Amino acid sequence: MSYTTILITEEDGVRRITLNRPERRNAMTPEMLVELIRAMEEAAASDCRVVVFAGAGEGFCAGLDLSSLQRMNDKSAAEHTADAERVVRLFRTLYELPKPTIAVVHGAAIAGGTGLATMCDFTLAVPGAKFGYTEVRIGFVPAVVSAFLALQVGEKQARDLLLTGRLFTSEEALGLGLVSEVVGVERLAARTLELAVVLKANSPESIAATKRLLAAQNKAWLDAAVAKALAANAESRATHDFREGVAAFLEKRKPVWGKA
Repeated sequence: MSYTTILITEEDGVRRITLNRPERRNAMTPEMLVELIRAMEEAAASDCRVVVFAGAGEGFCAGLDLSSLQRMNDKSAAEHTADAERVVRLFRTLYELPKPTIAVVHGAAIAGGTGLATMCDFTLAVPGAKFGYTEVRIGFVPAVVSAFLALQVGEKQARDLLLTGRLFTSEEALGLGLVSEVVGVERLAARTLELAVVLKANSPESIAATKRLLAAQNKAWLDAAVAKALAANAESRATHDFREGVAAFLEKRKPVWGKA
């Protein structure tokens, strides 16, 4: 299958999925989300042993693309729901992928980029790389990612990251358990290969079964949490603050929060 927003390469059983919009800091579009889902489904069905996610250019992923933001306030409720369901499918596909996954973060991974990077089984990041669940800054609700984040770091830490919308470095992410290792940029490629070699030495059937087991242990809770997230997302996108946040961001001004 041909792709326009990502690149797929494979060598020695390691399949690399590279977000390939460097001129937009690999910002996510609906097309990219669909292509990422398809690429993961292809990887799951293939003979590859490890899946690596990376970003072309200077960063991993800047979050939602500006062109998508520009259309936000003109979308119908059904379109907003479809957007949210697409994000759910992206994260559930990644979370349940039977192959081990490694994210290689050499620059900023913001909002949805943070979710994509930190939900991989292993996240390698260079010193000082930036992360952040910044949705509340522009009137969004980080609904879908909240469920997965709470599983990873616990509710107290999730509240901090989601409610402040602050940026944090790879070093703090390591302490939170969102990053597996902080690796110097000169060692990043070699360390990724070393980790892939370790994973390839293990039984692929055992790895797949272990990943299925881990996903199954959280399935009932996650199903309920995602359903609530979709409802919260739909509700939030009908609010004044959502429309104001999008408008203020596009107009490069400070938002005026409050009821219309």
